Formats: sequence, structure tokens, C-alpha cells
Amino acid sequence: MQRSLILFIHVACLLIVATWAEGGDSLKGKAFTEPAFVQQMPSGWEEKPIIHNPAAGQIDLAVTLDQHLYQLLPRAIDEYGGAHGLRIAVSEGTCGITAGKLVRKTVDVGGYCCPPGKTDRLPGLRFHTMGILPLQILVHVDNPIDNITLQQAREIFRGKIYRWSEIKDSQGQPGPDLVIQTIGRLHCKIRPGHWRLLLDNEDLFGPRLQEVGTIPDMISLVANSQDAVGYEVGMMAERYRSHEGSVKALAIDGWEPTMDNLLAGRYPFYRTLNLTTWEGESVKNPEADKLVEYLLALDDQLAGQVGLVSALSLRKQGWQFRGNELVGEPGKEPTE
Repeated sequence: MQRSLILFIHVACLLIVATWAEGGDSLKGKAFTEPAFVQQMPSGWEEKPIIHNPAAGQIDLAVTLDQHLYQLLPRAIDEYGGAHGLRIAVSEGTCGITAGKLVRKTVDVGGYCCPPGKTDRLPGLRFHTMGILPLQILVHVDNPIDNITLQQAREIFRGKIYRWSEIKDSQGQPGPDLVIQTIGRLHCKIRPGHWRLLLDNEDLFGPRLQEVGTIPDMISLVANSQDAVGYEVGMMAERYRSHEGSVKALAIDGWEPTMDNLLAGRYPFYRTLNLTTWEGESVKNPEADKLVEYLLALDDQLAGQVGLVSALSLRKQGWQFRGNELVGEPGKEPTE
């Protein structure tokens, strides 16, 4: 019995190693967390009201947005506030900053560029998905490589593909004889989606990975290094193009990072843009609900401007929602 168990464990380990060696979906992290999960908080936290930062002055609503939503929404929020006589304070941050303000209950609306992690699912907090953006694999504009396979993308960032000459261009010619410099911004490690759809965790990235802390640094390094490869959404690459230089996006398995290819599930990497509201007597603000409802209605308009795949388009294509929150890809469990 014991020998059989040892043999079973040995075979199982070999199968796991073999699958990982192939660079298959086992290297991909989860796209979403279980939507029914609720994070436990200390006694009395749920009854605590929203208290705005005194430095903001007398305001009706406090909104904090990650860098991506801050590119899209402040003007619309300002116009909405003016039309409805509301004083709305909007601040730029990151998903982590948003999460911290929500835990401290200092904001009425929060914005994320990721699906919520387990610790983000606070009691009474509701997530509303505006849409998804293709997360592009970026290289120097003069790199002759235009297309790589999904497996090659993972092997590049794992350090298994070492030189650009190991990959052929559209004419069948090897890429430049340069050692590949991978650039990574390993933000939001506790949240699913984003770069974790490429490789699930930081330990899977190769030892040559150069980590950066900001989006401008990512764009700058790729734009100024012919050997570099990184990732970011096209909207942010365009934002910093004039300051940091030009980059170009690679196709994956022949599929460009377009809205149509992302919507149909042909292109594999994306960011998920979410807004939050509160439910519960001590925290609910009807004006915040109305604001988020107004912003969600803008997603089709934004789609034409920045390549956002709207929540409405995702629903029609069979992506899974729980209320207003995107929780699963078509035909897959929410936590896959």
C-alpha cells in the first residue's frame, strides 16, 4: 500500500513538471477570484461610516482611481458634478492605494485596474466592471519580430528563450542577435488577472527580469532598448510615447491585441477596470451610486477612444457577470 502511494506521488510529480515544462496553461494565473467570498473584518468595522479626509474640505463625494481609470474618468466626473451641483474630490493612485482607502472608509467610490483579490472583497463593497483592455506585449519599435506564440511569450519571460535570434520574423528570418532583456512591473501580486495571465507569480519570471515600479519606466526602458520586452495597455503606452519614446505591440499566435480579438478570447492578456460602491446603512451614498451608474454608461463611448471592451459587449459574448461585476471568461469557472 505504501509503495503504491509513493509510486502515485512520484508519477503525479512527473506529470506536473512535464506540464510546466511545456509552458502551457498551468503557468497562467487565475483570471478572477470567487465572487461570493467576503473578507472578515474586525468587530465594529461594518458599522463604521465613511469619513472623508479633512484635507479635501467640504465635499459630497470622495473618489480614488487607479492610474488607468484616472486617464479615462476625471473629466466626466467633473462634468457630472457640475451638472448636479456636487463637490467631488478625485485622486489618482493605484489599486493598493484604492484598497487602503476603502479599508479605512475614507472614499465613496474606488477604482481598480484589476479584478478584486480576496482581501478586496470587503463587507458591503460592490464591484462594477467598466470593461477590459488588451494588455500588450511591447518591444522596441525597430525590433523586426511582430508575432510570437503564447508559449514563446511565457518562455521569454521565464528566461527559457534567451536571445531574439531564437525567434523568426514574418519573413522566416531570425531576429536580431541580442540577449532579451525582460522588463516587468509586478504590481498587484495579491490580485488575479493582469500580468498573472502571462505567468502566475513572480517566482516564475527568469533571473534576468528587470523590475520597474512605474508605467513610465516600463515604456521608457522598452522604447530605448532594442533588446527589451515588456507589457502595458496601449492607452498608457500612447500616453507616455512623446515623453519616453515609441514601442510596438506583438501579436500572439497571429492575433493582434485588438478589441475584437480580446472579446472573442483569441488574445489572452487583459486588464479589468472596476469601480466600487457601498451597500449598508452606515456607508451607502445614493449620490455615489448615481455617479457610478453614469460612468458605467460611458463604457461604449470610451471603447472607441481607448480600445476598451465594454461590459455590454462582454455580456453579449458570454463573459460571466455577477451583478455588474465581471467574474469569469466564457465557458469557464469564475476562479479559473
